[in-house]
Amino acid sequence: MTNNPIITTEKLIKKFPMGKGEFLALKGIDLEFNEGEFAGLIGPSGSGKTTLLNIIGSLDTPSEGEAMVLGQPVSQLTARQAAQLRKEKLGFIFQSYNLLAVHTVFENVEFPLLLLKYTPSQRQKMVMDALEWVGLTDKVNSKPPALSGGECQRVAIARAMVKKPMVVLADEPTANLDAANSHNILKTMEMLNKELKTTFLFATHDEKVISYLHRKIFLIDGKIDRDELIK
Repeated sequence: MTNNPIITTEKLIKKFPMGKGEFLALKGIDLEFNEGEFAGLIGPSGSGKTTLLNIIGSLDTPSEGEAMVLGQPVSQLTARQAAQLRKEKLGFIFQSYNLLAVHTVFENVEFPLLLLKYTPSQRQKMVMDALEWVGLTDKVNSKPPALSGGECQRVAIARAMVKKPMVVLADEPTANLDAANSHNILKTMEMLNKELKTTFLFATHDEKVISYLHRKIFLIDGKIDRDELIK
């Protein structure tokens, strides 16, 4: 696609032990992603999309081949180096929100910044900016149990975006939402993609998400079936 992709995978293979043998989850994946893409890994359960997303996010490592993420080879990173990559450069959005119920919306969004070298006043501004992006400045002192599912997912997006990561990885981010909330969430992510040039990579089989993607990579049985760029 370009000479300077920010993510590449080369002959990526992932095996998992299964009984006395092994399960081949990824079967030689070759991909490139450029800065600012709004792309999705699409496929049914068991197609390998979440496994691939986890390797790109340095949450897992390849069995063979390599994933280069922002210039770093995932297979060669120590646990500490992988954690540093996630902490500084990547944002994650999961279907289960993963919010801390006993903490306020502000505190949940602030959490990733506590691991980085920001002053309290810098954190304050960054959190409020992120909450403004997702339209939740009025919920700053609320706690997750008092929020709707759509609001919880918007908090999760704010938390993923607060440090302005280069890449956001979203695994079935609308799975627990109704259609109206799903579209609001996707419009928010599309806006952040355009305004901040953040690269978004989804793992999904949700038609609502698929309709927003600018690039669709279809996985079947651990292999790329087709890769479509939407004009």
